[in-house]
Amino acid sequence: MAFSQPFPLAAPQTKSAKEPSFGPDLAVRLICPDCRDPNPHIVEEFGSGDLVCGNCGLVLGDRVVDTRSEWRTFANDEGDDPSRVGAASDPLMEGIEQLDTVISFRDGGSGMARELQRAASRSQNTRSERNILTAFRDISSWCDQFSLPKTISDIAKQLYKRSDEEKLLRGKPLDAVIAACIFIACRQAHVPRTFREICNLTHVSKKVLGQCYKALEQAFNLSPGATSTSHNSSSPTTGPETLLVRYCNHLDLPPNVQSICSDIIVAARKHGIADGRSPVSIAGGAIYFTCHLLGKVKSVRDISAVAGVSEGTIKLVYRLYYTDREKLVKQEWIDDGKAKLERLPFDSTK
Repeated sequence: MAFSQPFPLAAPQTKSAKEPSFGPDLAVRLICPDCRDPNPHIVEEFGSGDLVCGNCGLVLGDRVVDTRSEWRTFANDEGDDPSRVGAASDPLMEGIEQLDTVISFRDGGSGMARELQRAASRSQNTRSERNILTAFRDISSWCDQFSLPKTISDIAKQLYKRSDEEKLLRGKPLDAVIAACIFIACRQAHVPRTFREICNLTHVSKKVLGQCYKALEQAFNLSPGATSTSHNSSSPTTGPETLLVRYCNHLDLPPNVQSICSDIIVAARKHGIADGRSPVSIAGGAIYFTCHLLGKVKSVRDISAVAGVSEGTIKLVYRLYYTDREKLVKQEWIDDGKAKLERLPFDSTK
């Protein structure tokens, strides 16, 4: 097969010195040098990377860049063809440009790169869009640090985008709004986290976080599982029983400790023992009580570090449980030899 370069049908006009050298001349039309057909049929063979004349088969060019998508698709039936570059589209970013243009810092010392970067940053996204992008990155980063699943990250992003569109928390710090969205997302996904844990993660004060949470709670008309009434210990989403799983895992306690501790908390609630205490305090005190009852002793310092409450609070809940220990401990546990009331120390400072 012969190989030749295509040549123009008519020579282009001479360009002046002021005209840019890279400007395309749309008057030029490529034809096959053998056929010389005024209406050429030139085919791009992407499989071989050649530019071929469709009439005589003469190769007019090689190493043609394939501009099609890099995977097979049935886009004609299911929608638009997937883009050749960029990540998968995010439905939360609808209406926002998701592809970025990065300008190199290398400009030979002329300073042109800095000016181009400023111009690109101003033209690509508006201020509100840049704030949303920044918030989404922070939500993903904090959820990863907290080992939270992607579903919680997506819920938090939806909450933030809605609050930003409706201007619910105008004037509040960005970190506080994000922290409130993550806290509500954890409630709605039944993966409860305490105010203290969220504050330690985001370094937001408890007062500001509570203000943002209350505002979002009223604006979104949240479900009972995510409202402030869920601080009641009867709520399945924020009760001390739901906190036992993480706390017992961090303390390397056997599974039977968690189940018995949960039964003790339910019995204490039934008899009104330690009512009014926070779920975190009840969970810490119940674990301390159950560990001594079963002979799996853990120090108050270890439990305090895991639960995030003071040692005095854990001891106070323990004293309340110890006073009514006969009401909390089932007789079958004692008969099976699992529990012994004699193991419970009278002085909780032990």
